[in-house]
Amino acid sequence: MQPEDTVPGDHPLRPMRVMVNEILRELSPEFSKLYSRRGRPSIAPEKLLRALLLQMFYSIRSEPMLLEQLRYNLLFRWFVGLSMDDKIWDPSTFSKNRDRFLNGEISERFFAAVVERARADELLSNEHFTVDGTLIEAWASHKSFRPKSDDEPPTSSGGRNEGVNFRGRPRSNETHVSSTDPDARLYRKSSGAPAILGYLGHALMENRNGLIVGVKTTRATGIAEREAALELIRGVSGSNRITLGADKAYDTKDFVEALRALNVTPHVAQNTTRRRSAIDRRTIRHPGYTVSQRRRKLIEESFGWGKTIGRLRKVHFRGLDLVGDIVRWTAAAYNLIRIRNLRAAT
Repeated sequence: MQPEDTVPGDHPLRPMRVMVNEILRELSPEFSKLYSRRGRPSIAPEKLLRALLLQMFYSIRSEPMLLEQLRYNLLFRWFVGLSMDDKIWDPSTFSKNRDRFLNGEISERFFAAVVERARADELLSNEHFTVDGTLIEAWASHKSFRPKSDDEPPTSSGGRNEGVNFRGRPRSNETHVSSTDPDARLYRKSSGAPAILGYLGHALMENRNGLIVGVKTTRATGIAEREAALELIRGVSGSNRITLGADKAYDTKDFVEALRALNVTPHVAQNTTRRRSAIDRRTIRHPGYTVSQRRRKLIEESFGWGKTIGRLRKVHFRGLDLVGDIVRWTAAAYNLIRIRNLRAAT
């Protein structure tokens, strides 16, 4: 008996595997560029990528736990393409092979291929979009956020995990840096939220079915959300006028003017708290503005899935490149699930 024989015909992973296999066949010419013909045998790229997707789908928090599941879970073995007798890889080998895909930009190509599947099924809107950002907690503690100079805060206790007294010592990204993840930044999402070390993940969503069509990861700064939004919308803007929904954080004069210069109608929520909004009445009077404000909330579902299921609440990777890679894989996994559900509903 093989793993294929144990998986029910109507299991939700079956249509997912079909889509993934189609994409992997398209990407196969890229895989050969990443592997040397000499040295120890590498993990087959198709199997490694299917394993990474399983880690997203089933919220497996570490690679050693994923490999443990592959030892005895027949469903996982079937999805990855392993027989009953195939040996499971060493964790260090798995990690080294995964890093090759970052260098080869495979995650970008895979994400783009998933979006093309949705476009071929006519699931995407070409006119109406939403953008938003979310704070992703870095794999670094506040104790690692130390002065760039040699002036270290005094420890409050001895032992293996010493306490640090930060009282009376202001800390900022200009004067401090994390010793474990230098790309992480101290950031506060809102006035009532605590400041944490993290990154900002940005997503561009089409408004018809809530699919992610663009994704980007940046260091956490006060202007990163608007800068990333402009970069993402440039990838879909053209001669035809489109709309872009966003929350109040994007209601600034510079951002709204930049959108209009790109032939994009800014359907941004008005921020009138102790200030004047950059969105005027000529925009909000149209029914389409109200529809965009209602549909833009769908983007929170992708962020919610990414943090509760897709391991984005606190990433177990360090550095902007690796974190950006895992954000793209998470967005691709979310889209695969959405496409499967939308196909089943038709």
